[in-house]
Amino acid sequence: MARAPLIGVTTSITVGKNPERAYVNSAYLLAVQEAGGIPVPIPPQLEPTAREELFARCDGFLLTGGGDLDPAAFNELPHPTLYEVEPRRDRLELALVHRAVDARRPLLAVCRGIQVLNVALGGSLYQDVGTDPGTQIQHQQEQDGKPRDEPTHPVKVVAGSRLAHVLGATELLVNSMHHQAVKAPGKGLVPVAFAPDMLVEGVEWEDAETDRFLLGVQWHPEELTRKDPTARRLFGLLVEASRK
Repeated sequence: MARAPLIGVTTSITVGKNPERAYVNSAYLLAVQEAGGIPVPIPPQLEPTAREELFARCDGFLLTGGGDLDPAAFNELPHPTLYEVEPRRDRLELALVHRAVDARRPLLAVCRGIQVLNVALGGSLYQDVGTDPGTQIQHQQEQDGKPRDEPTHPVKVVAGSRLAHVLGATELLVNSMHHQAVKAPGKGLVPVAFAPDMLVEGVEWEDAETDRFLLGVQWHPEELTRKDPTARRLFGLLVEASRK
């Protein structure tokens, strides 16, 4: 029986609170476990040596949601809505993207994760989609009191894309909890999924003909695995790719 792959799961960090904590929503850990992987939290507080050791031992990676990325990383000044910026988390996750890309390790990037992936590869972000570029779609459903596991808007996925293959669908309903989004795509990334307002909801590595698993989604599939087969497929194929 093949061993269960180790999936490195990045964690959030409390900002301006005492005691400081590293934390991650249980839904990410459960989604990885239910797909057959072993989640290994990777907190921002790790020293470089420990961080590199974990990077080397993990078979695949999951970049999770959370606070905003410092816009200095893509040469912009901060928007007034910026919140929970934590340089240690930025440094760890940006480095992780480069390690995963260079080592061809499977990587799934969720919400903030797709933004980190994009910036690490030289792309930029809309810092507040409500004002730039502006939208009538509610991308922060929690402001309307909607549960995290309730889909609230449709997404269309480009037919023939790797993401469409992984999801097993070209149209789906997703949950939405973000105020930032991919603007200019990073080098090697191709936008392949879009909300009705044409904000990018999914990216993949440019060569879709390979079996490389490097995907980013703007929604939160970890919250949908109990109800949505596309969400289960996303984590299942991350784990499958990490076994290889």
